[in-house]
Amino acid sequence: MAWKDAYQYVGKIFGKLDKDEQNPRDMHAENGRQDAALPLAARIGSVVNLQKTPLIRAISQGSLIAMPDEAETRIVAISRVQLPISGKMYRYYLNRDADGGEKFIQLYCDANNELQELLYCSHLTRLIPETVEDQQAFLGENGAGLGDRSYSLWREQLAEIGWDDATLDSVFADADSLTYERDAGDPAQEFVAPFKGVETRIDDAAGQHGLQQEVVFMPYRRKLNEAGDQTELLLISTETLRSRDGDGRVRDIHVDFMIALPLEAERLLVQ
Repeated sequence: MAWKDAYQYVGKIFGKLDKDEQNPRDMHAENGRQDAALPLAARIGSVVNLQKTPLIRAISQGSLIAMPDEAETRIVAISRVQLPISGKMYRYYLNRDADGGEKFIQLYCDANNELQELLYCSHLTRLIPETVEDQQAFLGENGAGLGDRSYSLWREQLAEIGWDDATLDSVFADADSLTYERDAGDPAQEFVAPFKGVETRIDDAAGQHGLQQEVVFMPYRRKLNEAGDQTELLLISTETLRSRDGDGRVRDIHVDFMIALPLEAERLLVQ
């Protein structure tokens, strides 16, 4: 990627639209790096120490979350998802495998740059919408599809992507499906339009590699126990690739299903 294109990526990630802040070239540049002054002082290459107790407890209650493995302890990419909201959403990738191994920490900071939400997210599956009707459904067009009041994952679907019977039994018990309720808007409404934004990601500290994609997404939530004190999110995101490494000829559309667990800030240390 040419430096000019790289800077376009960096500028779009790190606040070029934040008119009340300094120029992103100064705000996030330091000794040739383009990943300075981020929440939790994170940088590409930073070591992430994540307490696994909450993940283990969630899995014991039937969560679909995937634990980070021993190689997934460093930030390998950083992105910002720009949305029509006053705060900022960042993703610190522990795995950016385009074939479905993605894992990341998602952070939401309010307009005062105070951390308000922290999620650990792992990839569940990816599908390619092959027809116009499929694309419209996963874009939430025509007032239906993504944005409906609930979404169900079926045992048969997970069996088809390789989940073994023992794991499926621990997750589903005697049920055929898991039902997630929409985690946005009025719960009484049958449909709420999904969120729309642009994710811009850099894959190296100099900002020379990365991607930009349009995202249309909706979070869904289910309780993992009767008390309701442990919940799991299903993030469904339709992503249309705009460019990769500055090449705008690369085009792709897919739907990613991510499982996410809320984290307490004290459970995470970035060094």
